[in-house]
Amino acid sequence: MRSARVPELVERLKKGDALALARAISWIENEDARGLELLDAVYPDIGRSYRIGISGPPGAGKSTLVDGLTEHLLDAGHTVGIIAVDPTSPFTGGALLGDRIRMQRLSTREGVFIRSMATRGGLGGLSRSASSVAAAMDAAGFDYVIFETVGVGQSELDIAEAADTTVIVLVPESGDSIQAMKAGLMEIGEIFVVNKADRDGADMTMAEIGSMLVLRDPSLGWMPPVLRSIATTGEGIAEIAATIDEHRAFLTEHKLLQERRRDHFKSQVRGIIVDSLERELYERLGGESGLDSMIGDVTRGHRSPYQVAREVLDRMDGRASREN
Repeated sequence: MRSARVPELVERLKKGDALALARAISWIENEDARGLELLDAVYPDIGRSYRIGISGPPGAGKSTLVDGLTEHLLDAGHTVGIIAVDPTSPFTGGALLGDRIRMQRLSTREGVFIRSMATRGGLGGLSRSASSVAAAMDAAGFDYVIFETVGVGQSELDIAEAADTTVIVLVPESGDSIQAMKAGLMEIGEIFVVNKADRDGADMTMAEIGSMLVLRDPSLGWMPPVLRSIATTGEGIAEIAATIDEHRAFLTEHKLLQERRRDHFKSQVRGIIVDSLERELYERLGGESGLDSMIGDVTRGHRSPYQVAREVLDRMDGRASREN
């Protein structure tokens, strides 16, 4: 596709043009100025898509569950955009799993668009660009946008800041439910699914999760249900989809959906500000080499990190350094 002017691409995007969406996402991921211009143009009109986050530990069957859930939504006449976030290589910066063939059954279906993204430093496995990519999918008219996160054990709070409904997928064995509690997943999940429920220990895991959920703040109003599924056969998928609809209705009825989206938007703005300030700061310092020269020798007799940080901030403000 030849280079397109932003207004032209915006019009094509709003008509659901898949090639235009792919180009828009590439601009966004690459932090191209045209991507920012495009987002400025489409944001006033977005808000139709419902965003679902799917998270959980590795090996829980998240991709298979997303596959089944997407097919269910497509069969119901909906359109679905999928953002599958893959781990970033610490050496190349690329997605370690980005070349794998994902969700093959969906490749021939109409109404679905799948994009694999690298984490690129996102703390909870959700790419920093994922919310903006979801906005582009929203502008393209998708009814649902599904985030599938890496689920590598770090804090997954960023998925809660991007999704309207967060689904936590666990499995019976290997102490995954205990690990999830340690990782903070119990605090962010609105729906819990014990996948691979044909394995031993499924009922015990469901009971264990349920006993933990009673400790949640009752003022939140929504008590997360614990469901079971066998994603490889499709068992439980319809119930998961119905429960997502119930949670959406709950948020809408209690006027929490717009409040949640406002909080998400504020969090995104805060992240953009922090990233912009960090970028500007490093430019003023002269990059890593400039910071290295300020740090100096740290073997002994050196300044505290707080002293160095204050000097950096002084430089950013254009003030004379207060530290020698």
